[in-house]
Amino acid sequence: MVGTPAAQVEAKPPPADPYRPDTLFDGWSTPELTVRLASVRGDAHRSGGQPRQDDVVVGWHEPTGTVAFAVADGVSAAPQSHVGAALACRTAVNDLLAQLDEDRPEPDWSRVLRAAAYQLLMRVARGREPDEHDRAEAVRTLATTLVTGTVRPDGRGAMRVTLVRAGDSSAWCLQGGRFAALLHDEDPGTDDISSTAVIALPRLSSQSRPLSYTLPPDGVLLVGTDGFGVPLGDGTGRVGELFAAGLAVPPQPWTLAHLLDFSRETFDDDRTLLAVWPRHRLTEHHRGPGALR
Repeated sequence: MVGTPAAQVEAKPPPADPYRPDTLFDGWSTPELTVRLASVRGDAHRSGGQPRQDDVVVGWHEPTGTVAFAVADGVSAAPQSHVGAALACRTAVNDLLAQLDEDRPEPDWSRVLRAAAYQLLMRVARGREPDEHDRAEAVRTLATTLVTGTVRPDGRGAMRVTLVRAGDSSAWCLQGGRFAALLHDEDPGTDDISSTAVIALPRLSSQSRPLSYTLPPDGVLLVGTDGFGVPLGDGTGRVGELFAAGLAVPPQPWTLAHLLDFSRETFDDDRTLLAVWPRHRLTEHHRGPGALR
């Protein structure tokens, strides 16, 4: 519980087709990076029997040591946005991994977003080339935000991160207990990637641009939907304190899901969070008898 707890609800079963678990979590480490992720259904959807509209997909490209990821938040007004979120995440990560196989200097980020948007259109068009009616139907029924990107180890314990997004999900660097936003909301019409903040897939903005950062060895990359970002705020409140302490080192995957499912009055949206650390943070945490090697 954080502050005033929300009323306790017993979750109703979500629609069974397609299957959407109330909660998912995962975690693993490459030789240089440690990944944790969780997605939980918010109390509003639990009490109403709606599916979790968030999704997250992560993959590892072993030849380059790169982690590719995607986090999506289905737009509440779109009745099949959970399907849109799942399609967008899987398509984005699959396209990133395919481009990494092509040995490109950098992925074609416009291609990644176009591929994700096209899959939403094809879901409506059912195999034929989408027309304007299909585009309107996909916007109405499948709309979803998307943050996708890559994390590369730099060989010195830091992480090279590239992000691109459509919609209002976001990302942060957690360092020394402070949260630094990596994607900022600006007025539409600027040249910054954040001008896409109100444009969800399958709509595409010509202003979408990748942003790249080098996160320090003691930094953590966080990518999350607004179900996490809104209660986090600027990171100085009790939610920020909770996650700064809980993510100082990589927790067990189920611990991240437990943290993410905190109870606080009025915050009842779905919550999804991906966290990536340099691998040395995990081995430091496990030093001693039986330590990881």
